Amino acid sequence: MFAQAIPQESLRLDRRLPVAAQIFNILRDQIVSLKLSPGTPLARPALAEGFGVSQTPIRDALLRLEQEGLVIVHPQSSTLVAPIDIDQAFETRFLRTSLESEVARTIAGNPRDYDLGAVALVLDEMALLTTRPDRMSVFHPKDQAFHRALFAVIGREGLWDLIEQRSGNNDRIRNLHLVVPGRLEQIVSDHRAILDAIVAGDVDGADAAVRLHLSRALATIEEVREKHPQYFRQAGGPGASAGAGWTPIFRPA
Repeated sequence: MFAQAIPQESLRLDRRLPVAAQIFNILRDQIVSLKLSPGTPLARPALAEGFGVSQTPIRDALLRLEQEGLVIVHPQSSTLVAPIDIDQAFETRFLRTSLESEVARTIAGNPRDYDLGAVALVLDEMALLTTRPDRMSVFHPKDQAFHRALFAVIGREGLWDLIEQRSGNNDRIRNLHLVVPGRLEQIVSDHRAILDAIVAGDVDGADAAVRLHLSRALATIEEVREKHPQYFRQAGGPGASAGAGWTPIFRPA
């Protein structure tokens, strides 16, 4: 039997599409959303059984997750969900801030040359989500869509894909922080400030708005780590605390 934490409907795959990529996306979403906590074992045989596939696409998906710093693979032993790596989170934030500020400055330099309709539409949709009962699960995709839309305006979605490939730890930190009252409303307000500055052609203002927005999540990192120490990498090397106190979820009976 297969002890599962992922809902059965989430394990269904579209056989017309690449299987390994689908498994990667499903597991990544479960890790980033914190449904799979640091230290959770991910056994290949049990995953293969749950997804109804061979172990080959499972191995490929886990290797991609390892490259993003979301799992720790111990050859011939086990694979565990990795604790949050703050150093990588800061590196990714540096990269993202550099790229997003440049995107904002580029558009703000000649706002009439660009179609910002899609960006404004996503922002309006985000504002409506803040009062929904399921807001915690539906807000994040719209948040990401807002930033992607800005890159799309200048035809640089590939750069956003690069950011996303390194954002797993940042996304987990953000999800730990989203539960703070007023956080969703603050994000919408920040996004509106970015868009308003861009539309006004205020290059420096757009740059400042982007930097302020992206600094908020990591500005409270110590507070978040103090409240949720079990999610973070401890002293002693990679995954030093992984597995302590966690019940295996994906394992053979």
